[in-house]
Amino acid sequence: MLWPKSRLVRWLVPLTGLALLIWFHPVWLSALGGFLVNADEPFPAQMVVVPAGDGQGNRIRGAAELVRQGYAPRILVSGPAGWYGFHECDVAIRYAVKLGYPEDWFIALPHAGDSTREEAKIVLEELGRRQVRRFLVVTSTYHTRRARAVYRALAPAAELRVVAVADPYFTPAGWWRNRRGRKVFALEWQKTIAGWLGI
Repeated sequence: MLWPKSRLVRWLVPLTGLALLIWFHPVWLSALGGFLVNADEPFPAQMVVVPAGDGQGNRIRGAAELVRQGYAPRILVSGPAGWYGFHECDVAIRYAVKLGYPEDWFIALPHAGDSTREEAKIVLEELGRRQVRRFLVVTSTYHTRRARAVYRALAPAAELRVVAVADPYFTPAGWWRNRRGRKVFALEWQKTIAGWLGI
């Protein structure tokens, strides 16, 4: 028995759409991952800032390499509490020194902030106290767009650039292929949308 034409169309259109969505999933998944990335090339600055939230050392290693290359003389390392009784900045600096970077490159900034916005306010206050007006924010690729938006909103007159460091689990073109990448993507989009909504 043949289906009526209208019923066939009703099923054919969504099934075709679903098939196309599945077929082209790398394209739109890459686009969604790529949207989170909005990074700059580094420029000579007074300070490098390392936001908290890495846990793997990628950000602090990237910042230390910028100092090694002569982009800035010092690194301000943000560090909320909660790392087994330590501030993240203390653990990150120990890690960098263990890798061979000079300890006097790093300035610890322990604090109690628990969001990028709260952290940025604390960082900007410290930069102001040190009369730093030109700085680099070094963060994970997936965090660059949100970090840029927060710092630009809070310090529109500052000269700043947001520099990306690679994350082994997140790439815009393949984040969905591993569990850590999927978790990073979901959490970063959740925070991005919350930021748009002012939550």
